[in-house]
Amino acid sequence: MPADPAGPGEVLAGITDEAAPDLPGQLAVLAELGWSAVELRTVDTVPVAELDDRRFARVAEALSDRGVRVVCLASRIGGWSRPVSTPFEHDLAELDTLVRRCGQLGTRYVRVMSYPNCGLPEARWRERVIARIGVLAEVAEAAGVVLLHENCSGWAGTDADRALELLEEVRSPALGLLFDTGNGVAHGYDGFALLEKVLPHVAHVHVKDAVGDRFVPPGQGAARVADCVKLLRDNGYRGAWSLEPHLCAVPHRGGVPAVGASAAFVRAGRAMARLLR
Repeated sequence: MPADPAGPGEVLAGITDEAAPDLPGQLAVLAELGWSAVELRTVDTVPVAELDDRRFARVAEALSDRGVRVVCLASRIGGWSRPVSTPFEHDLAELDTLVRRCGQLGTRYVRVMSYPNCGLPEARWRERVIARIGVLAEVAEAAGVVLLHENCSGWAGTDADRALELLEEVRSPALGLLFDTGNGVAHGYDGFALLEKVLPHVAHVHVKDAVGDRFVPPGQGAARVADCVKLLRDNGYRGAWSLEPHLCAVPHRGGVPAVGASAAFVRAGRAMARLLR
């Protein structure tokens, strides 16, 4: 049966390419959960920005026909596959495509990260990250889009002070933060402590949980997901809760969703909905 709503006005969404590579499969898990929002990352393993215009138009039409809202586009900008040595033109080209697609989908958020290092000295790494994010934020602001930096890969990914420094240096209304509840466990830092520091800047939330390097349904691990939810709600968070469980598919480890991925995603979604209730 579909999961009950989390609370009045709250939006439950999911990065559904972890349930199925194809769009019909992704829409099917949303329907089973009773959700009507998605965070779009790939379709048939192709990143959103790499879908040709005709194929993307079919995706947008299918989402519209099913009444599914897109809450965010999960880009590869500054992510684990694009260290700071990657030509910046790749990210500029991706953002150019994504800002147009945000307009077509009626969403304003694009997930980004802050570039893993490639052997640069610390000061040079920092300088290059801030410069790149600054340029990207200028492009986003002109297009009416907001970049959301995730606590994951990159210079500011695992350190609250660096995340705040990035915001301070860039100083743009087109740059905010995305908080992932489970990344702290997976990357070896205290995610709840990070959240306490960056809380006013969080505009979007990913929900996952983990024990060590093993991902588990929300509420069953060491990420203090319920505490994170309470802290966010108590401080006025009104954004979407976007499930990214990593139970059967972890993007940076390669591959496509394993057998049983749809069922695992639904189980994780129901666990998230219970926790949010």
